[in-house]
Amino acid sequence: MFKKLLIANRGEIAVRIIRACKELEIGSVAVYSEVDKNSLHVKLADEAVCIGPASPKESYLNIPAIIAAAEITGSEAIHPGYGFLSESAEFSEICTANNIVFIGATPSNIRLMGNKSQAKKTMKKCGVPIIEGSDGVIKSKKELINVAEKVGYPLLLKASSGGGGKGMRIVNKESELESNYEIAKNEAKACFGEGSIYVEKFIEDPRHIEIQILADKKGNTIYLGERECSVQRRHQKLIEEAPSPNVTDRLRKKMGKITVKAVKSIKYQGAGTVEFLVDKKLNFYFMEMNTRIQVEHPVTEMITGIDLVKHQINIAYGNKLNIKQNDIKLFGHSIEFRINAEDFKNGFKPSPGNISLFLPPGGKGIRIDSFIYPGFDVPIYYDSLLGKLIIWGIDRKEALMRARRALDEFILDGVKTTIPFHKLVLDNKKFKSGNYTTHFVEEEFSSL
Repeated sequence: MFKKLLIANRGEIAVRIIRACKELEIGSVAVYSEVDKNSLHVKLADEAVCIGPASPKESYLNIPAIIAAAEITGSEAIHPGYGFLSESAEFSEICTANNIVFIGATPSNIRLMGNKSQAKKTMKKCGVPIIEGSDGVIKSKKELINVAEKVGYPLLLKASSGGGGKGMRIVNKESELESNYEIAKNEAKACFGEGSIYVEKFIEDPRHIEIQILADKKGNTIYLGERECSVQRRHQKLIEEAPSPNVTDRLRKKMGKITVKAVKSIKYQGAGTVEFLVDKKLNFYFMEMNTRIQVEHPVTEMITGIDLVKHQINIAYGNKLNIKQNDIKLFGHSIEFRINAEDFKNGFKPSPGNISLFLPPGGKGIRIDSFIYPGFDVPIYYDSLLGKLIIWGIDRKEALMRARRALDEFILDGVKTTIPFHKLVLDNKKFKSGNYTTHFVEEEFSSL
């Protein structure tokens, strides 16, 4: 096994990876920006190296500084977490060129799945159902109009690179087409460095379901059930649960088998997630693949008992998967609440500041993944995620009751958070019944 591993990230995922390293008896190296010098991942790691100023471009996206940190500390591998450089084929290649193992997908996998239009073509060849749309990126306004007429309205304009809802626009009628195309193109270019856009049919009232997979370097591949990710705002997930309230055993097996077949066909390695839209008739359509660990991975861990980060590290080292598909048993129900430093009553506006009090809930079935503590200054430069409250119950009913108790116990003062919003969701009849779609937040909380 690796003797030393560098974590090229910050926040709760850096802490999560350090914990896995400690349990595997691997030395951990944290990197940090100047503003993060007092962050928890810096305190918990065996070693820490400052890699630059607060700006992500000068620190957590600064590849030369990260490679230098790995070299001076003698780190054999780098775990990128999620976000930042986790889906950078270039970073993966540079790690390899410097004899450092990149804990993630291969550069070819990242490139293939990172380009959404190319990923769509690849999945179609593998027999995965896809949403009708353009064959690739739109190259002219004439092509845009022709494709729109073929697909029909409503349709969706999507950035070919990137994610998180950036460069995405719903077009309900022809008169909105060209203006939204320009907006999506410009936003994509600003966020991802290139503005290519493709078109697909807009699925009304879908559910967002994703399948977690693990694949070793020998081609052994398994799926670990699904996650329900439909509670989202502007394509940003807020609450996730596993298993989905609406996915049947038959559908789960069908989605899982076709996902495994598809990722095997591209010789995928590591942990990954294939995301689907599921319509009212339980038809499912490929949306995208994330070639990294997901923010919401803990709900899968809670219902399977499998440590996904440890498996990532083992796979990267070259170890064979020690679990088979028949070993995967789903037990109980898990729900994750993202605790963000945001003022949900003011359009979810970021709320940086000093944490004056932090008393997370405890008791059976409660897990907290966080990196904050009393006195910690929440910076303005990064994502607003402070941590995740993950609940487990013997069934969904118990998980919901335990979630209410945990959120009532949760004390976090000094900044505004999404905790009050999550309480409102728990009181909502649609959520309690499990009968909700990706439009849940905008329909039920339109005033926010």
